[in-house]
Amino acid sequence: MHASEPITLSRACDVIEIPSGISGSLPEGAVVRVTQFLGSGYTVMNDHGYMYRVDVKDADALGLSNAAPTQAPAAAQGPFSEQMVWDQLKTVFDPEIPVNIVDLGLVYSCLIKPQEEGGKKIELKMSMTAPGCGMGNVLKADVENKLRRLPEVKEVQVEVVFDPPWHPGLMSEPAKLQLGFDLDYGSR
Repeated sequence: MHASEPITLSRACDVIEIPSGISGSLPEGAVVRVTQFLGSGYTVMNDHGYMYRVDVKDADALGLSNAAPTQAPAAAQGPFSEQMVWDQLKTVFDPEIPVNIVDLGLVYSCLIKPQEEGGKKIELKMSMTAPGCGMGNVLKADVENKLRRLPEVKEVQVEVVFDPPWHPGLMSEPAKLQLGFDLDYGSR
C-alpha cells in the first residue's frame, strides 16, 4: 500500500489506535502519512510505524476535505431493499486491509425482519480477521451507524462472533485478487 506524503496535523484530533482499538489523540504538529481512505475514516501512520484511524469529520486536521463520497452512497436513496443493506455494508472497510467487510467474508449472516410497530430490524453476525483484533467495536459501530441511516430501519443489532473462525478462504474472488491471494486458497 502506498502512503501519502508526510502531513503535519493542523490541530489535535481524536484517533483510534490500530489494531488495539484504544481511543487517543494526536497533537497539533504530529506528522503522519495517509495509508488509505475507505469508508468513514482515514488510516494514518506516524514515523514510528504506529497506525491510527482518523474519523472523516477530522479530515481538516489532515488538510483534506471531509466530503466523503462513501459516507452516504446513492443506494441509501429510495425504498428499502435487501440490496440497499448489502450496498451499505460494502462501504465499511477494515482499517488495515483495503477491502470492505463483505468481500473480506466478515459478514456471516444478515437477517432483515419486519417490526410489529412498522419498519425493519436488521440482525447481523460478523467476525474479525483475528480474534484479538481491538477494532471489533469500531467496525461494529460503523456497521450500526450506516445501517441505521437506511429508510425504514428502526433497529440494528450487530453481534461480533468468532465461531466459525474467519480464514482467507472466506474472501470473495475480487478481494483475493486485490490482495494477491491464490484464487484456490481455502477451497481445498
